[in-house]
Amino acid sequence: MEVKLWFLYILKCGDGSLYTGITRDLKRRILEHAAGRGSRCVRSKLPVEIVYQRKYATHSLALKREAAIKSWPRVKKLALISGCPIILTKGLKHGKKNSDR
Repeated sequence: MEVKLWFLYILKCGDGSLYTGITRDLKRRILEHAAGRGSRCVRSKLPVEIVYQRKYATHSLALKREAAIKSWPRVKKLALISGCPIILTKGLKHGKKNSDR
């Protein structure tokens, strides 16, 4: 029996904003975003580029991580994308900005 994983991903949009989402089929979802058939907030910010992805065993785990990352400030998301653990552990305050989802 094949286990279908969940993917958490972060896109960099044409305007420089970041979008975080989850899917079971990463390739299909990225193609949807690129064609303007993905989320509404990404449609007007094309083109998009995938800058981060990670696999999760369950929908629940992926959803919890997505919610956490969406609450982070942009600088913390950029640190995650670049793989900079020093910035990630410095206790940055959480803050939401719609353009950084």
